[in-house]
Amino acid sequence: MQQLQDKARIFIQTNDKQSIGAIVSAYSMKRVSKHADKFDVTAIRQEDYGFFHAREGQSYRRHGVERVWRNDDLQSFTLVRFLPPELMGYRGRALVVDPDVFAVADVWELLSRDMKGKAILCRGSKFKNGAFATSVMLLDCAKLAHWNVKRDFDALFEGKRDYHDWISLLLEPRDTIGSFEDEWNDFDRLTPKTRMLHNTRRRTQPWKTGLPVDYTPTEFVPVIGWIMRLRRKMFGDHGLLGRYARHPDRRQEEFFFTLLQECLAKGLIEEATIRDAMRRNFIRHDALDVVARVPRLAGTAAVGA
Repeated sequence: MQQLQDKARIFIQTNDKQSIGAIVSAYSMKRVSKHADKFDVTAIRQEDYGFFHAREGQSYRRHGVERVWRNDDLQSFTLVRFLPPELMGYRGRALVVDPDVFAVADVWELLSRDMKGKAILCRGSKFKNGAFATSVMLLDCAKLAHWNVKRDFDALFEGKRDYHDWISLLLEPRDTIGSFEDEWNDFDRLTPKTRMLHNTRRRTQPWKTGLPVDYTPTEFVPVIGWIMRLRRKMFGDHGLLGRYARHPDRRQEEFFFTLLQECLAKGLIEEATIRDAMRRNFIRHDALDVVARVPRLAGTAAVGA
C-alpha cells in the first residue's frame, strides 16, 4: 500500500456510485479555505482495494443482524474511512469525510485544531450505546497504529467483530476520542452555523432524486427491521424500496448543484462524465438541467440564511 507524506490531508472516501459527490466534496474543501495551500485533498476509492471484492456475497454481522457484503451497494465505501492512518504511514494529521459532506466554512479551522492528545475527533455520540458518527473524523495518525483495515475487515467475516461496533468506534478506548461541534458534521441541516453540510439521509440525497434506491436499509430496529429482513430475503437487496425522493430543503439541493456547476466551469469534471454517471444511475437523470437553472453561488456567508 503506497504511503503518503505526513502533510495535513483530507481524504474523501467513496466508490463509483458516489464519485460525483466525492468530486464536489473535494472541490468544496479547497473553495472556501484561506489556507488551501496547507493541505491536500485525496479521494480513496473502495474499488481500488481487492480485499473488499474478495468478500462479495459473504455474511457478516451488523448490530447483531446477519448481513451479506455487496460491493455494488451505495455505501460499500464506509470502511474505507479507516484507511488514512495506513496511507499516511501512521504519521501526521488526516481528516476523512464521506462523499456526501460539503464544506460551507474554512475546513482549516478544524484541520489545525488542538486535539488535546486525542487520537480521534468526531461528532459526539447521540446514541444510548455510545456510538459515534465517524462520517467526519479528524485523526492523529501516529496514535492509530493499531488500525489495519484488511485485517479488521477479514475479522468481520470470521465472526470476531461486529460492523456496527467498528464503524461506531465502540472498539476504541473511550479516552482516545474527543468531539467537535455538530456543525462540522451537520446532518441535513443548513444554517448560518453550519461548517460542513452532510446530506446523510440517503433517500433524499439531492443528486439521487428519482433514481431507483440502491442501498440496503437498517435492519436492527424492532419490527421494521424484521420486515426489512423479510423483504430482502424475498425480493433481493433493493426490492420494493422505490425511488429516491427530493430533499425537503431546496437550499441544500441548490447548494450541491451550484458547486457542481462550478466544478464543470473549472474543468474539474467533464460533461461527458456527468452523462455517463446519469446513464449508470449514479446521479439523477436531469442533473445537467438542474445545473443549468440553479443560481451561481455568490459566497458562503448567506448560504444558511
